[in-house]
Amino acid sequence: MADKEKTIEALQAIVTGLSANSFGHRIQSKIFAGLGFQALGDKYAGHAQEEMDFVEQFMDRILDLGGEIKQEAQEAKPVYTDIIEFIEADYQVSVEGIAFLNEMMDSGIFDATTYDLMKVYLKDEEEDMYWSEQQIDLCKMIGKENYLTQLLINGPAEE
Repeated sequence: MADKEKTIEALQAIVTGLSANSFGHRIQSKIFAGLGFQALGDKYAGHAQEEMDFVEQFMDRILDLGGEIKQEAQEAKPVYTDIIEFIEADYQVSVEGIAFLNEMMDSGIFDATTYDLMKVYLKDEEEDMYWSEQQIDLCKMIGKENYLTQLLINGPAEE
């Protein structure tokens, strides 16, 4: 049975975490572009915007349910200049985030509208996770220098 208060709490947790992740992706996009990997910078800038679009939808849903949106503090997170280290860390965030989303969706707290919104968001997060996993595997297969050269020449693979 849907629980409006728990739904609002879960949505607020997602808004808080996803806002921080979006800003982190925006920072990384600037760093990667500054290192000469403009296409990768553009990819993460687009990813940051996509995340903020979901934040907007989740905030709208909180308001639709009669809740109040909060701006909550986030702990500082590392900033990376090593592209592979960042992709590995971002992959781990995706794995943990997807586990959290699945747990929330399995809990039965969401009404049908919120559940449908969560399904769309979960699908997007899974695509991001699979892309990161593919990049990590590719780097292991061809080596870091070859992977970075490929990024410079071809840009990042599409999701």
